[in-house]
Amino acid sequence: MDHQLKTKNNSLELANESSNISSILETANEMNVVFVRLQFVDILGTPKNIIIPTGRLEEALTEGIPFDGSSIAGYATIEESDKIAKPDPRSFTILPENIEKRKTAKVNCDIYEPNGKRFDGDTKYILEKIVNKARDLGYIYNTGPECEFFLFKKNGEKSTLTPNDSAGYFDLSHRDIAEGIRADISLALEEMGINTFTSHHEVACGQHEINFRYADAITTADRTITLKYITKVISAQHDLHASFMPKPLYGVAGSGMHVHQSLFTTYGENAFYDPNGENQLSDVARHFIAGLLKHIKELCVILNPTVNSYKRLVSGYEAPTYVSWANGNRSALIRIPSKREKSTRCELRNPDLSGNPYLQFAVMLAAGLKGIEDKLEPPTPVEKNIYSLSEAERREHGIEHLPDSLGHALSLMPKSNLIQDVLGEHIFNNFLYVKRNEWREYSTQVTKWETDKYLSIV
Repeated sequence: MDHQLKTKNNSLELANESSNISSILETANEMNVVFVRLQFVDILGTPKNIIIPTGRLEEALTEGIPFDGSSIAGYATIEESDKIAKPDPRSFTILPENIEKRKTAKVNCDIYEPNGKRFDGDTKYILEKIVNKARDLGYIYNTGPECEFFLFKKNGEKSTLTPNDSAGYFDLSHRDIAEGIRADISLALEEMGINTFTSHHEVACGQHEINFRYADAITTADRTITLKYITKVISAQHDLHASFMPKPLYGVAGSGMHVHQSLFTTYGENAFYDPNGENQLSDVARHFIAGLLKHIKELCVILNPTVNSYKRLVSGYEAPTYVSWANGNRSALIRIPSKREKSTRCELRNPDLSGNPYLQFAVMLAAGLKGIEDKLEPPTPVEKNIYSLSEAERREHGIEHLPDSLGHALSLMPKSNLIQDVLGEHIFNNFLYVKRNEWREYSTQVTKWETDKYLSIV
């Protein structure tokens, strides 16, 4: 019986896939699409694409398009460089006319080996595997990121570090001169089926935030990559440079990616909500939070993967520096927003947009599921301003520090069984290799601050 059901389901999937392909080809023809961007990312989250004419779209959808992966970060050596990009039909969308001069569509790709096996270096595949594990346990993992970025003026083709405005948090349009740019970005995203939730000016001059409605983690990771691309293209049209760098300017707030997370049951109920639980949080929610807290230091190498990430994670700018959780306290690493029932969620505040969202969501989910599996209990929530506590008071509350540098975070990575299990050998080794080189390169630099500080006195 199970075999018959499985065979029937496979037949349905094949029928649906064939129907989707026919629908996509029909849409591309009716909309006079000229080119299609086959999009994927390297292990660092940098978008890549292969452009094909629509005449090859059916071939791409049914067989995939071969490419050389030897020069893509973390993909392959020269000896094993052949890869196949196979589009996911569900992600097909036509790009807005203000993004592409010629009618162009975009589709996200899964990466395969020539022998038909899924490529171990495909970071979307890593997220898919842990999402499927959650589904086997009866959960759908939803994420909703807050995407912060700076707009800088340009000098010819080069970007400056001069913010585009002098407005502040939530300022109105007479000071927030980028309101129209955010509107253009939001409208472009809406055309691509990405419903923006809010957009506003952030704390620092030239700093902005655009959020879209939460969805399952794979969809959200796809949308995060798309939002960054659309933001950069439209900003350039306004002669500005959009940067998602975590801390581009000294002495002002950095840009993060606070991630709102929840588990829903396959019946559509929020598994984090329990009307009779303490603070109306379920056992599942508490275990999930405890798993994040227990493993967060080893996750930082993925959630905060650049040298610059740790310039943001310092006291004084609402960025978290300590391992703690709270209900409303914004100095905590994990915050529980006030809304309940369907909206019950936890907000992890240390990730940033310099990382790969597929890997970031994968390790967050893995840590949360580990907490559920081991029935971990979180410590007592800390509702005080953690920055104002003394070191002794923090120790009394059992509050530990996050890693303070990429080098520190990298030192924890080889010891993490959780990271190794989630990433797999290929991505784990390649990521560690690339980031160790990045840290080594940074560590040998002599900066202007050092020469200003020491040259005349040493």
